[in-house]
Parts: sequence; C-alpha cells; structure tokens
Amino acid sequence: MTFGLTDTQVAQSKEKFGDNRLTEIEKESFFDKLKENFNDPMIKILLVALGVNALLVLGTQTGVIAGEKMDWYEPVGIAIAILIATIVAALSEYRNENAFQKLQEEASKIKIKTYRNGIIAELNIDDLVQGDAVLLQPGDKIPADGIIIDGKIKVDQSVLNGESKEATKKAAPSDYKEDNAPLDFLHPHKVFRGAVVCNGNAVMQVSVVGDKSVYGQIAKELQTTDDRETPLKVKLGKLARSISKFGYIGSTSIALALLFKHIVMNNNFDPVQIAAYCSNLGTLLNDIMHAFMLAVVIIVMAVPEGLPLMISIVSALNMGKMLRDNVLVRKLAGIETAGSLNFLFSDKTGTITKGKLEVVTFIDGNLNEYKNYDDVKGDLKKYLSLSIHQNTDSIISDKKIVGGNATERAVLAFSGSRGEAVDVKTSGKIPFNSTNKYSATSIEGDYSLTLIKGAPEKILEKCKFYYDSDGQKKKYSGHEQLNKNIDALAVRAIRVVALAVSEEKINNDALPENDWILVGVMGIRDEVRPESVDAINEALEAGLNVIMITGDRKETAVAIAKDAGLMRLGSDIVLTSDEFAAYSDDEIKAKIKDIKVMARALPADKSRLVRITQELDYVVGMTGDGVNDSPALKKADVGFAMGGGTEVAKEASDIVILDDNFKSIDKAILYGRTIFNNIRKFIVFQLTINVSAVLINFIAPLLGQENPLTIMQILWINLIMDTLAALALGGEAALERYMKERPKKRDDAIVSGDMWKAIFVDSTWISFLSLLFLFSPLKEIFFESTEIMHTAYFTFFVMVAMFNAFNARTDRINIFDNLSGNKNFLRILGLIVVIQIVLVYIGGEIFRCYGLNLNQWGIVLLCAVSVIPVDMARKKFMSKTGANYGG
Repeated sequence: MTFGLTDTQVAQSKEKFGDNRLTEIEKESFFDKLKENFNDPMIKILLVALGVNALLVLGTQTGVIAGEKMDWYEPVGIAIAILIATIVAALSEYRNENAFQKLQEEASKIKIKTYRNGIIAELNIDDLVQGDAVLLQPGDKIPADGIIIDGKIKVDQSVLNGESKEATKKAAPSDYKEDNAPLDFLHPHKVFRGAVVCNGNAVMQVSVVGDKSVYGQIAKELQTTDDRETPLKVKLGKLARSISKFGYIGSTSIALALLFKHIVMNNNFDPVQIAAYCSNLGTLLNDIMHAFMLAVVIIVMAVPEGLPLMISIVSALNMGKMLRDNVLVRKLAGIETAGSLNFLFSDKTGTITKGKLEVVTFIDGNLNEYKNYDDVKGDLKKYLSLSIHQNTDSIISDKKIVGGNATERAVLAFSGSRGEAVDVKTSGKIPFNSTNKYSATSIEGDYSLTLIKGAPEKILEKCKFYYDSDGQKKKYSGHEQLNKNIDALAVRAIRVVALAVSEEKINNDALPENDWILVGVMGIRDEVRPESVDAINEALEAGLNVIMITGDRKETAVAIAKDAGLMRLGSDIVLTSDEFAAYSDDEIKAKIKDIKVMARALPADKSRLVRITQELDYVVGMTGDGVNDSPALKKADVGFAMGGGTEVAKEASDIVILDDNFKSIDKAILYGRTIFNNIRKFIVFQLTINVSAVLINFIAPLLGQENPLTIMQILWINLIMDTLAALALGGEAALERYMKERPKKRDDAIVSGDMWKAIFVDSTWISFLSLLFLFSPLKEIFFESTEIMHTAYFTFFVMVAMFNAFNARTDRINIFDNLSGNKNFLRILGLIVVIQIVLVYIGGEIFRCYGLNLNQWGIVLLCAVSVIPVDMARKKFMSKTGANYGG
C-alpha cells in the first residue's frame, strides 16, 4: 500500500489549508518588562524621592519654601538614572529570556515520521500538511487530527479529555467518509493531536492541522507557562528579603537618628531652641529631605534586588554552551538541581553503551552458529526472514532502517533488504510489553503462522519443537545446552533475543502459550562507549552513586557494568527485578549505596527506586527514553530524557540529553554546579559592596559628613552591582574542578561560611579606606578641595568594586585563574572603567565630579587595588581549600 503526498501535493495543501503551526503564546514585550520594573519596590522608593526632591526644588525656586534655592539638576539626574537603570535591567532580562526560550523551542521541535514522495522522512511537526500520512509507533505524540488508514493502536487521550483509560483506534474501511458529527474522543478511527500512542503501530492521514485541530482550539489552556519559582530562586528571594528587612529597618533608624541629631542634639536639648528651629520651615524641610534621601541611599545600597535577576541572566548565558554540549534544559529547576545530585539511575543502552546494536551471531535449535544472515541455509532461512521482517516495528525506507527501537532496528539490519520474497499479510499483533516480554504478529498467505520475538527466558520454556536447517519441525529438548550458550554470550556482554513460531493465531489480543516452535536465538552486542568509562569515573569522583538499570540478563549487565567501571568493590550488589521485589523498602534502604546494577528491570522498579532513595533525603536523577519511563522521570528530582527517546519521555523530563551519552549527563551536572557557583560569586561581590556602602553611609553622617555618596552616584554604583556584575560574573566558565566537590545538600545555605568571611574581611577593608578618604588629615594634602576629595572617593568606590570582582570570581589566590574562559568579564569591567573616567571629567554637579590629576588617580587606584592582596591573605589563612567558597 502506498501512502503520503508528493512535493507538489504538499505545496497545494499548504496553500489551501496552511501548515501545522500553533499560534504561539504572546510573550512579554520589552515594554511589559519595563513596566514591571517600574513596579519594583526599589524604583517606587526612588520615584517618591524624585517627587519630593522636585517639590522642594520648585518650592525653593518660587519662594514658597524659605531657604537656599535648590537646583534642578538633581531631580533631573535622578529621573535619568531611574530610566537608565530600568531600561538596562528590562533590556537585559528581555534579551536573555527570549534567547533562552528561542533556543529551547528550536532544540525541542518534535520530529514526525511522514510518508513523502513514496518514502518515509523525518519532518518537523510544524511542516505537516493536510493529507500527509504519518507513521505512529509506541511513545509517539499524535501530531495532528486525522484518520487511521492502516494498523491498530491504543492511545492515551488524558491530556485532551482527562480520561486515563486507553482508547483503541483502528483503520477505517476503504469506503469511510469523514463526517461532521460532534467531537467524540472514542471514535474508533479518529485520532487527535496531543494524544499518546501506548502500543501498536498505525498510519494516520492528517485531516486537520494547526489551530483548527482540537488541541489547537484548547491550546491556550494547555500551553500555559510555568510560573513556579525554582528552588534556587526561592533561596535567593529569601536571602534578598532577609537583607532587605535589615536595610529598611536600618535606613529608617538612621534617618530618625540623623533628624534627632539636627533637631535635638544640635540645639543642646533646649526646648526653646528646638521650637525656634522647627519654626523655620525651610530649614526643617531641608533637614527632613536630607534624612529622607539618606534613607533612600541606604535602602538602594542595602537591598540586593539584583539577586533574582541573576537567575535568568546566568541561565541564558549558559544555555547556548549547554546546547553545544548536547544538553537541552526544558525546566530551569532541572539544571539547578542537577548540580546537587546524590544518586543517578542510568539506562544502559545508548547511554552507557553506544546504542548502535548489531547482531553478531544466530544460533539455531541444533546449536549451529551463523555469523551472517547469508550463512543460514535451507528453509530455516525462510522462517528466520519471516521472523525478522514481519514481526517488527521497524521498516526499510530509502535504504535506511527507521522506526522501532534499537533492538528491532538491529534485528532487521541482520538481513537488511535480503529477506525472502513472500506474499503474506498481517492479521493480528501483540505489541511488546514488560509483562510478556515478547511481541507477536499473526500472518496469513503463503504462511499462516504467528511470529514471536522476545526474552529467551519467556520464550524457550514454551518451545516444544524447533526447525532444523531444512525447515522441518522436530521435537526440541536442547533447552539446557542452549541456555549454557546464552550464558556464555552474556559473559561477553552479548544480549540475546529469541525467535519462535506458533501455529495458533492471535485471538482477542492473546496467544496460547504452548507448543511453540523455536527458530533460534540472536546475539546482539552493544559496546560500552569509551567516553562513558571516563564519564562514570568522573561522576563517581563527584560524589554520585551511579546505578545502571537494564532489561538485560544479570550476566550481561554485570559484564557491561565491569567494562564501564561501575563495579569496583567486592561489596557491590547486582539485583534482578525479582530479587528487588523480594526485599522490603527498609532492606533496600540499607543496601542502596552498594547497589550498582538492576537487571531485568521493569518500569515499576524505577519508580520504586526513586521513591525509596528520596525517602532517605537524597537528590535523585533518572534517565529514560520510553513511555513506561515517564512516571519515574517525573518522580525524580531531575529527569533526563534521551534525545532519541519518545516524545512522552521528553515531556516528562527536566533535561533532554540530545546525544544519548552519559558524558553529556556529566556535563549537565557540571553546568548545574557552575550556575550555583556563579551565583555564589555574584552574592559575594554584591554583598561586599552593599555592606561597605551601608556602613560608610551610616558612620559618615554621624561624624559630620552627611553625603559621602550622592543619590546619583549610588544609582550608578547600584547599576554596576546588579545588571553589569551579573553579566560579568554569570559567564564564568564551567570548571572541571567543580566535579570534585561533594554534592550540595538540600538544606545547605546559599551563603557559606567562607563567603561570609570574604564579605566581612573585604567590606571592612573598604569601609576602613573610605573613612581614611573622608576623615584623615591626609585628604587635605592630596586633595585641594572638598569637591575634588568627593570626586576621588566616588571614583575609589567604583574602582574598588571592580578590583573586588577579581576576588569574587575565583576562590583561588590567583585572581586570573581561568580568566580566558569568560571574555565578557574584562569587557564589561573595561566598559565600567571607561564610563567612570568620563564621569570624573564631565559629571559636574549632577554626579559631583570635578576632575582628578595624575597623582590623585594614582592614590585612588593604589587604595582600590589594595583590596586584592587583602583578600589573597584571607584566602591563604582563613579559607577552606578544594571547594568554591566552602561549597
């Protein structure tokens, strides 16, 4: 039967009915982000300060308020600074989030097996058109609404109708005409986009595409964005709120203390003088304004509002790198949590091994061994050909084998296109399932048989006969010797698939399990990836417990585990599914750290393993590629789906490993740890500057220096601390040494002891230098005026922040460690320095900058750079070694 469209028909259908694209959810625009930023509490405080400042300027300029006239430049400057801060933050967040989403969308497009021009091609789901014929196999998501025209499948439509019961869909008769009857999910021939194929194989003809499909009509409900905050974002938010609370309380207290000093202490606590002072409205309002602006300054410096923004910036900066390493992050929480994994349950085939299965031997009932298909002679070859070509989900299209799983493609490749020519048709099928562990297909025509393929332990015991080399049916009694041969193959890491025949037909999806006829067994080899050995060793050194889960025999699984370096100790445990089931949960908990292999595993075993391990408060990762893996992938803290797996597995996962390689799982763990460490670096940088700025703005007014930093200067410093620092530190390279760290515990604080030491030492040193600048008698020697001194101090504060960024970016004494891995670091810091130099000479009254000579620049830079040797000494004598900030 010929299916599908030609290129000409595709073009005509696309022009008439459109393609299969769904209208995308409207994303937040740049102006939406900008509006959101104006709702930020910090910006609101600044807007209030701007309003009060503007009113005071207006009042003093018009004479309504007595006192010295205030200039317009300060409120205008504040307004410009607010605009710059909000625009830069909004633009950065908008660009990073959109880059992240675009990369996700491009990398996660579903591929559909479609008949075009007489052959099967894998097309993007968006490229389907009405009339296309699509091959549907277990694990596929139905890509459009349509009619089954060949085969029979069972589908899960719960995403559409909420019903968990599977629905059977079968081929429509040749005279079937589609009607306009009301929507019926139980219609025997119709299938709908979004449903999942559970078992069986079929070909559907697309009848409705894109937004006109049932799925498209309810897409707004299905395609909702996930607004849940990730664990790391929750931690950062909690830290920010804790610091903010102290900032708000402290700023209010300082403002009240300053007012008390002006109103009460400066008037010698004399009620008459206090009353006279308060009667001078202009002076009183001016002092209140100064106290209010000081409070604003302290709040702006103390509140680390850039912490939550750091998540989106760091994620976007690393997304492209991860994709280049074949790691697609579907859910941000996944990559964050991957860095803290304690246990990883990994599939064998295609992950630890190459996944390129190859049949290396065929053994018949007489124990004759054949290395190649052409070596098989006589009528036995016909039964072998039937078993290979008629009982499979794989097909040969354009000389390529597509569809089915890796095992079926390997079996079909054994004979390729050299199968025997026969005239048969399929009359019934039993798809492979984890209970029977075999698949079966009934055929009629030249041969009327049921062909069976599956696990030897399920098939051989039911075989009472075998075919000899001439294809003659004979009594079979060689079970014991054949099993010895199978065991010998297993020791060589060769797994075995048995082929048999029944003279009974499939009836009501069941097959009598007696008097089967053995065709033979096929030995299939899947070699361990060379890179997997190194990757597993790296994962073990990173503190992970790696357990290999496979459907193979115990002997095969052990051979692979030893080759991969998973089994190293005499205490290592290998369990089969039956042995695992015999143990209680408590017994498994006691053994869990010694279990290295689970053989003959069932899908339910995976979910139980995840549950038991999580009950011990470990962070668990699970790999999978099939429909039955989905519950375990969802249950795990991090679900890793294989890029070659089913779409259902991918949707259940947090991360997709595009090349199905264990090495890429290591990369995901490394990036998870990198993101966590980069955020820690940003916290050290920001809190060091925050603490020193709050300290100096608290102490200086009490010592008579009421404005060590103006509101305009604070806004510029705040921009450096938030967006620009996030961009500079967020791009720090993924370092292999992070894989030597122990996994983070669930309840680990995001700020470690070493981080607090760094913040305390460096902020104390910066505060000490600030006091020298502002109050030391030396200032009169080096700076000819107060204006120049303020210019120098502002420049010092920016420069010391820049030099301290070198301290924060690495826990090593060598501040240039791996600097080449983050080229944007020097570019961004260079940009900040250039802008600061420009401000020094043209900032004028707006930024309170009046220029510096070379000697003054030397003093500023010498004081600023001194924070580097101070922090080096801290790292040498106060810091733990071997982990990033004590992580």
